[in-house]
Amino acid sequence: MISYQPFWATLSESSETTYTLIHMHNISSSTIDKLRKDKPLNTTTVNDLCRILHCKVENIMEYIPSDKDQKL
Repeated sequence: MISYQPFWATLSESSETTYTLIHMHNISSSTIDKLRKDKPLNTTTVNDLCRILHCKVENIMEYIPSDKDQKL
């Protein structure tokens, strides 16, 4: 499963907030909700978050093996 826990740590260390992401950078509130619930995001959104927060992908998300992962 993909966890967005690194995003929250990166966000807390930055000058940005969920408010500024939504109101200044046009990140939708539904995207913030997806981040909170570890729901899938598209790579364009991940790219936008990296640009806004001046960070790498690994500062946004990480893969954690899980029994809930879809069978291959």
